[in-house]
Amino acid sequence: MRQTIMALAATLLLGGALASPALAQTASAGPTLASVRSKGLLDCSGNVGSAGFGTPDSRGEQRGLDPDICRAIAAAVLGDPAKVRWTVVTSQARVPALQSGQLDIVARTFTWTHAREVAAGLQFGPTTFYDGQGFIVRKASGVAHAAQLNGATVCVGAGSTNELNLADWARTNKLQVHPVVFENIEDTRKAYVTGRCDAYTLDASQLAGFLSTLPRGEHMILPEIISKEPLTPAVRKGDPQWYDIMRWTIYALFIAEELGVTQANLDEMLKSANPEVQRLLGVTGDFGPTLGLDRRWAYNAIRAVGNYGEIFERHLGPNTPLGLPRGLNNLWTQGGLIYAPPMR
Repeated sequence: MRQTIMALAATLLLGGALASPALAQTASAGPTLASVRSKGLLDCSGNVGSAGFGTPDSRGEQRGLDPDICRAIAAAVLGDPAKVRWTVVTSQARVPALQSGQLDIVARTFTWTHAREVAAGLQFGPTTFYDGQGFIVRKASGVAHAAQLNGATVCVGAGSTNELNLADWARTNKLQVHPVVFENIEDTRKAYVTGRCDAYTLDASQLAGFLSTLPRGEHMILPEIISKEPLTPAVRKGDPQWYDIMRWTIYALFIAEELGVTQANLDEMLKSANPEVQRLLGVTGDFGPTLGLDRRWAYNAIRAVGNYGEIFERHLGPNTPLGLPRGLNNLWTQGGLIYAPPMR
C-alpha cells in the first residue's frame, strides 16, 4: 500500500508525465483561432516588393522570409500552407489593419518598438531578422560615409521607423538632412533612381535587395548602421492563445534548425530516438493540443517551409541576389541571436 501511494505521489509531482498522451484534451479555440478556422484562411500582410522579405510573384503570391512565416502558421493551424489570404499594406497601414481585425498577423519587415507594443496594443513574437538602418548613394557623389550627407536630400518611407531614425540620427550628429517622404516603397525607390534624392535610407538588408536591381557598380551602401531594427511578426493583444501559436510556431522553426530537422529528412526524423526531436514533431508530448492544435502542428509547419536556416538560405543567403551572411541571424550556437526556449 505504501509503495502504491509513493508511486502515485511521484506521478503527480512529475506533472502527470506517465499519463498516456491519448488522454490529453485539446484546448478550446480562442477568438482568433476560431475565426481563422471558420474562414479557412489566415489573413496575413503582404508587401508591394522587398526582395528577400516579401515580393509578389506572377500569380500574386508573396515570396520571401516574411510570407514563409505566415505559411508556417497556416500549416500549423489549418494543415495547409496555401490557406493564406494576402493583403498588401503600406508601412502606415500595417498597424490599423491589424488593430481592426483585417489581418490576423503582420509579418512585413515590421520593427518591434515600445510604441507599437504598448500604445498600439500589439504583441511581437520572436525576432525573425536582426537588422539596422543604412544608406545607399551613387558612387559618383563621392560620399563614402554617412557623416558626409550634411545638406543632402534623403528618400524615406512615410510612417516607418526609418523616418523617425533619420531625424534622430541627424539631430544627434548635428547634420542638416532634408527628408523626401513617400507613402509606398515603390515611389520612394523611383524617386531615388530618378535623382530626386541624394541618398535613400532603409533597413540595410532591404537596401541590399534594392542594390541588386540597380546598374552594377554605380551605387553603394554606406558602412554606417544608424539604428537597431528587430524585424518581428506581431498580433493583436488580448488573445493569449493566438500569441502563443504565433510565437511557438516560429520557435519550432528555430528548434528544427538546432536539431537538424529539415524538409528533406522530416519523415525520417519521426523515427529519431532524440527526445527533443520527438517532442518537436509530436511523437511524444501534448504541445500541440495545449495550443489548441494538432500534435503534428510543428511537423506541418516544417514540412511547409523548412527550418529557419532553410528559409534564410532560400531567400536571403549567399546563393540569392541579396547574398547576405547569417551574422546576427545565425543560431545562438553559431554566434548569432536566434534562440528558442526549450520545448518540454
